[in-house]
Amino acid sequence: MLTLTSPVETALHRVPAGVKLAALCGFTVLLFWLRHPAGLALAALLPAGLIGLGGPTFSRHALRMLRPLWPFLGVLGLWHWWTEDLAQGLAIALRLVSAVAAANLVTMTTRLSDMLAVVEALLRPLARVGLPPRRAALVFALVIRFIPVLADRLAQITQAFTARARRRPGWRVMIPATLAALDDADHVAQALRARGGVV
Repeated sequence: MLTLTSPVETALHRVPAGVKLAALCGFTVLLFWLRHPAGLALAALLPAGLIGLGGPTFSRHALRMLRPLWPFLGVLGLWHWWTEDLAQGLAIALRLVSAVAAANLVTMTTRLSDMLAVVEALLRPLARVGLPPRRAALVFALVIRFIPVLADRLAQITQAFTARARRRPGWRVMIPATLAALDDADHVAQALRARGGVV
């Protein structure tokens, strides 16, 4: 599995995971509280500035992690241009990019084991109703780890289709991508069983 933590060391790497996750929650609430594009643009400067402090290599990696957003932003821009509500479209786009950039910043500067420790501590009260916090934390970890893996697998399948056909891939890559995801999930399940399952 891929790790999302950046090898480029920054000052944020030394901030406790709980503090960063709490700050991310507060920043996200602020983004949804702000309505005007000007206020959202000012809020976007916070993650952009923190990413910039990590240096050019760190910043380039952060920008690459935003690539999946561009198709959504394109559709969003076309729709709000068509409905002549560009201010609302700009506000939504700024909110989306800022939230994802801030979340990426946290994952790039926080070890997964530290995030899992925070999640497990938060879910500990649910053990009284029969939900093991360690299992829930493992599910959280697998979701985070699988997102870049599946995105990379989808890109590989799309490239393979494009190399063999002149048609646009579109929906045609969905079935092989789904089968690849199921195959990866089966391999992970076998690995967990080989290690004694989840405790």
